[in-house]
Amino acid sequence: MNENQQTSGRLKFRVLASDKDSLARACRFETDHGTIETPIFMPVGTHGVVKTLTPKELKESSAQIILGNTYHLYLRPGLEVIESAGGLHRFSAWDRPILTDSGGFQVFSLSHLGKITDDDITFRSHIDGSQHVLSPEISMKIQNSLGSDIIMAFDECTPFPCGYEDAAKSLERTHNWEKRSRDYFEKLKPRYGHRQFLFGIVQGSVYRDLRAKSVEYLSELDFDGYAIGGLAVGEPKEEMFDMLSFVSPMLPPDRPHYLMGVGKPEDIIQAVERGIDMFDCVLPTRNARNGTLYTRKGRVILKQSRYRMDFSPPDETCDCYTCRNFSRAYLRHLFMNGEMTGLRLNTLHNIHFFLELTARARAAIKEGTFSAWKREFFKYYPIEDDHWQVNTLRREERRRKHLKNNGH
Repeated sequence: MNENQQTSGRLKFRVLASDKDSLARACRFETDHGTIETPIFMPVGTHGVVKTLTPKELKESSAQIILGNTYHLYLRPGLEVIESAGGLHRFSAWDRPILTDSGGFQVFSLSHLGKITDDDITFRSHIDGSQHVLSPEISMKIQNSLGSDIIMAFDECTPFPCGYEDAAKSLERTHNWEKRSRDYFEKLKPRYGHRQFLFGIVQGSVYRDLRAKSVEYLSELDFDGYAIGGLAVGEPKEEMFDMLSFVSPMLPPDRPHYLMGVGKPEDIIQAVERGIDMFDCVLPTRNARNGTLYTRKGRVILKQSRYRMDFSPPDETCDCYTCRNFSRAYLRHLFMNGEMTGLRLNTLHNIHFFLELTARARAAIKEGTFSAWKREFFKYYPIEDDHWQVNTLRREERRRKHLKNNGH
């Protein structure tokens, strides 16, 4: 284990420990709203709230940082309201760090409502159809007004599949936008008395040369941290992890590494071993509302009849409020009757699980036991459950049969 302090232009960042068998690392960096220990999961608060939970409940679950959504907050309630409240921290009563995305991914996901040029994106609100323009400069201004601790550069997320020429053209546009984001960010002053930091986003679809080009270009812009975008957008899982294995070692080692929009518990741990520090995903809150709980011994799907008379806690090893007080049978009862309290209790547990998951990974890295801990974790969240692994095994079986039938 090692403890070497490394400082970027503004962000104080430190690698506390590294795993000897992989790229997994435990890190720490500081913002004015608090210190962040990684690996870390960031609960998603799209509208300035993690669905069904209060800030107090998030803190009791050890949430260090949450994610807000630039696109949605800009449309509703609007910057006038948030600025008048004194920024998103005061508006939402959250006094720990906030990361906001650039808004580009939402426009990507709502592409049927927008028009993209090299200068900006013109789009219509999904709420009332009103027309708006989003550009690197406007995105930086919005996030500055929100008071985000971590601001994401404006980029274009490519879909999957995406042809090479289209991906190359998109990457050129993204690099232009991120350079403009950097230039405009440097002109801004923090609105509410705390520092703000800017992360760049590596793009390039599933093409290695484009990803390498993106890392090289963005590294020269000297961002405070680096995110990997454009993955988990429909590509086969093996392609995502192959690309992650390729890109992650090239990222500046003295900055935080953030994989956007991932994901499943097993995906998070696989990404941790590839050198990723930060994660966000709506999965724990969305699946809580759909009646799926995550436990140390796998998933619990409450609608299954076997839980009707199961009076054990969701997870006997969990110390969250839900597990200390309620049974699977009771949570199933609430879920089957559409009770809001059930959705809250499910969400509280799932958020606690994801935060505890990254905390346990962090502790294992520091203790030098990450490889053993990981093997134990995968007993209950086997990688083979992923469709891409199943398909890989099926392809290999077909290949063996083909060789056998042809006399090899």
